[in-house]
Amino acid sequence: MIFNTTTFHILSNPRHLKRSILLGLKSLWMRKLRSLLTALGIVFGVSSVIAMLSIGEGASHEAQLQIKQLGSQNVIIRSVKPSDSSATEAAATVIAEYGLTVRDLDQIRDTVPGISIVVPARASRAFAWRYARNAECDVLGTVPWFPSMRNIKVTNGRFFSDVEMRNRVNVCVLSESAARQLFPLESPVGKTVRLENTYFRVIGITADNPQISADSDIGNNSASDSDSPDENFQMLIPLSTMLERFGEIVFERSAGGYTWEKVELHEVVVKCEDPEAVVANANAIRHILNRNHKTPDYEIIVPIELLRQAERTKQIFNIVLGSIAAISLIVGGIGIMNIMLANVTERTREIGVRRALGAKRADIIFQFLVETVILSGAGGIIGVALGLAIPLLVSQLAGMTTIVGIGAPLLAFTISVLTGIIFGIYPAKRAADLNPVEALRHE
Repeated sequence: MIFNTTTFHILSNPRHLKRSILLGLKSLWMRKLRSLLTALGIVFGVSSVIAMLSIGEGASHEAQLQIKQLGSQNVIIRSVKPSDSSATEAAATVIAEYGLTVRDLDQIRDTVPGISIVVPARASRAFAWRYARNAECDVLGTVPWFPSMRNIKVTNGRFFSDVEMRNRVNVCVLSESAARQLFPLESPVGKTVRLENTYFRVIGITADNPQISADSDIGNNSASDSDSPDENFQMLIPLSTMLERFGEIVFERSAGGYTWEKVELHEVVVKCEDPEAVVANANAIRHILNRNHKTPDYEIIVPIELLRQAERTKQIFNIVLGSIAAISLIVGGIGIMNIMLANVTERTREIGVRRALGAKRADIIFQFLVETVILSGAGGIIGVALGLAIPLLVSQLAGMTTIVGIGAPLLAFTISVLTGIIFGIYPAKRAADLNPVEALRHE
């Protein structure tokens, strides 16, 4: 056996342990360039483990955060312009009619069980004006309970109420970016903005939410990409006000000219009471829409399915990144084995002298293992420092989100030390197996 009672006696003797560590440091210092190059393999392996896991965790966190903002108990249905409608866009007198209808909404509410909340919405794009200043906004007509369904935070003022919804009051809630653009030097709450020929009183400000802007693009498929506004310029108004002031026909400017589109609802968000029934309810909604629509002018998004898929992707991503980093550590371990085998050859006479003076096999094994642990431990410490610095640089330079947990550095450092021990066992055993007489004769 490699480790016996003598080895444990060495470990339990502080003076012997200290002497072995000092001797190992002296031996490595005498070959400092070789030791440094050997430790670099561990340094790069450990740093790559931490950096890859941190970047992967950050990317996964961003994806899951966006999905969670949609609501894990929600089913999102959006109107989508059919591809065959592009042929009619050239004629200015043709109105393209597609998408979700109030009939769809009523059938979903009446026939699908376990639905607690339904949020209809209409989307458009228009310029909001405050005197000479303007901002091209994604205008979303929705209902008072929209913020709770989509995790929208009102940072100033309030959201519009049921009374304002029923009375079709001209009130609006701006995103922070749109508010800064229109009101750079004053508080927007209580002030008015003009949307086309209608004035709206600003009653609240919401935190920027690019996801809502991305959602509202469903009503603007014909808009030119070059004319896209800032993704955070949003304006929320009551759905009843939007239907009364702007009607069901939406006028849009496209690359080929101008188009008119008739869409009753651009989006419907359905909240299910039972989280386990979300997928089944989504299938029931899909069946209703398939029966009502001759063309696929809608899409159904189930965030809980996207969340599960993102979690599976994260697991696969971590496995791939961990495998790549593990290969780096194995390469570093091979480098340690190579340098220790070379040390055994160079120090054959030293080993013979120590054995002749009474050193046991366990002493020789322990001495070489101490040197490998020092190499791998020093490389692991430097690698952890470098691995913690890389995610910070990536966040600063690339603007990516990186998450460094306590587990990644501990795991990487532990693996580096274990790598040194595992790859140092064979050279240590080979040194201990040398015949003392032959070792003393070695030149």
